Amino acid sequence: MTDTTNAPAAPSNPPPSQAMNKSAWSRFLTATELDTRLIGMVAALILIWGGFHMYGVLVNGQGFFLTPRNLWNLSVQTASIGIMATGMVLVIITRHIDLSVGSILGFTAILMGMMQVNILPQYLGLGHPAIWIITVVFGILCGMLIGGFQGALVSYGGIPAFIVTLGGLLVWRGCAFLVARGETISPVDATFSLLGGGPYGSVGFVGSWIVGAIICAGVIFMIVNGRRQRTKFKFAKRPYWADAFLAILGCAAAIGAVLLVNSYPWPTGIVKQYIAANNLTAEPSDLFISHGFAIPVLILMVVAVTMNFVMNRTRFGRYVFAIGGNPEAAALAGIDTKWMTVKIFAIMGGLAGLSAVVASARLNSATNALGTLDELYVIAAAVIGGTSLAGGVGTIFGAILGALVMQSLQSGMVLIGFDAGMQQVVVGSVLVLAVFLDILYRRKSK
Repeated sequence: MTDTTNAPAAPSNPPPSQAMNKSAWSRFLTATELDTRLIGMVAALILIWGGFHMYGVLVNGQGFFLTPRNLWNLSVQTASIGIMATGMVLVIITRHIDLSVGSILGFTAILMGMMQVNILPQYLGLGHPAIWIITVVFGILCGMLIGGFQGALVSYGGIPAFIVTLGGLLVWRGCAFLVARGETISPVDATFSLLGGGPYGSVGFVGSWIVGAIICAGVIFMIVNGRRQRTKFKFAKRPYWADAFLAILGCAAAIGAVLLVNSYPWPTGIVKQYIAANNLTAEPSDLFISHGFAIPVLILMVVAVTMNFVMNRTRFGRYVFAIGGNPEAAALAGIDTKWMTVKIFAIMGGLAGLSAVVASARLNSATNALGTLDELYVIAAAVIGGTSLAGGVGTIFGAILGALVMQSLQSGMVLIGFDAGMQQVVVGSVLVLAVFLDILYRRKSK
């Protein structure tokens, strides 16, 4: 059933004569307005996961990839890269690049380590509940200042972003070494370490179902609100069956994720500690305590929703796409492209600081090597996720899917025993293939 309106014909609802000439798949894509690139990435992800699992079954006699434990760890490992990839989308859309995000991550992690280990306990006392809050805010602000400074060099100094951030890659890595004198700073604050995940850094069985319910409610609200807005502004609407399909698909994905994370139990050793701490008489084998969603994954979800809203629902996001589409025209239209560049790099730096929170909390320490080569994985995630190096095109959720693809490749190759050299060969080849496919897609769309 298709709604009829008085609005002008839109590409999503072509005239019946045109629709009759399309294949069933084309009519399905037109009605649901699904992005073919995202569908392709999801298909590639399914192939990667299935391929690694079947390889384990055929060669080793048992597959370890499609297990709750591995997929839960995969989600946590993706969080740090995924957070930075959402910012890299903005940078690349505006035809810039940021090669310094890994070094900013390492430097801010060292600063946060020094703050919570050597400075704040002297004034607040060891284990004070405000330590982790001050540390997180401090790390994000430091990242924003560094990113904003580099953005000012690019926009007002006229230095190419490639050069500025390449210098930043060396400068901030060197600063991290000088501040920490090459030493590892640990352990971090106990509450701060929960932000890195682990059995105690997860929301558990009930918390995961609450998160799943919120996601389902959000999906349904977006679809209903979108339909209401299209009616209000007399835009062509999706068929009812397409809206229902998207709602069921989104809710099914959320419920499937909840079932997955809740099927991964705590390790026996942690359960024993839990029984001893709570004076229980049960045996460890009698308790099944679910991990649930890890806190880093929830942080990534919040960042993704926020960044997607900024990109698609605010003036700032429209300016980003305008600058990426045609910088000269954007400047002539009155957009302060230089100040926008500063803000975009500041956001990128702030997200690198947030990733430093997740990465250092997960390791329970801050080291000089933290974030090494992360800039390449972040750029690769954004490009694989459909962000065009030519500028003007990119999505937040596509970049996160790209980060998941990258991390799946790495995790799968480790599981089946590929050495480090082969892993680099595969990752580099996938990046080149992604850019080649982007070129083909752009040629076809012209």
